[in-house]
Formats: sequence, C-alpha cells, structure tokens
Amino acid sequence: MPREAFSSDRIAPPVGPFSPGVRVGELLFLSGQVALSPTTGRLIDGDVAAQTEQVLQNLRALLAAVGKSLADVARVNVYLTDMKDFGVMNAVYARYFEAPYPARTTVAVAALPLGAAVEIDLIAR
Repeated sequence: MPREAFSSDRIAPPVGPFSPGVRVGELLFLSGQVALSPTTGRLIDGDVAAQTEQVLQNLRALLAAVGKSLADVARVNVYLTDMKDFGVMNAVYARYFEAPYPARTTVAVAALPLGAAVEIDLIAR
C-alpha cells in the first residue's frame, strides 16, 4: 500500500528528515510534535500547559490539512520529561478531546527534541 506524506503551512517545518504526517490507506500517522511556533519555528516559551496547548494546536492543524479533526483520532502517545507534569498536561488534553476518548499512552522520557517538556504523536482515521 503506498504512503503519501502531508504537512500544513500552519505548523513549523520539521527539524529532521521526517514527514509531519503520512497517509497509508485510511490511516493517518502524525509524527511527534513539540511546541514549535508556526511563525518562528522555535520552541515556544512557557510551561507544560502552554507547550501542550501548542502541540495540540499543531496536531489539529495537520489533521485539518487533510480534512480531518481530533474527533478522528484513534490513538495518542504522550511523552513527558517529568511525570509530575501529568496532571497539567491531562487538563489541557481534556479540553481537546471528547468521549469516546482515543486510546492513549503517557510515558516519561529522559529528554525531548529542542528541550521540549512534552511531545505528542497520534494515529487517526
């Protein structure tokens, strides 16, 4: 099955050799997003709440580029550099998704690209 890459001019360009999104059949795989400003291409200033907000806005923009929304998301992976930030991230996350919620995993990692506090990737249909 062929894969088709996609992006959006409403997000910052990738900082490495990867596609922001790839469509394979009916599935959409969105690469991990950190809180890059679409206007500056740099990591935004702010705590994990602000970063989570920017990440989810970036993911929403990518989905919109192919006519989809967060309602089409089936699976989410969240990466935090400090699990103490889970509650703050979760409160922001809850404003973006509605029941039935996507399946989700949240893990703590030693570090994220560009010094980010949170990174999120997802699979949608």
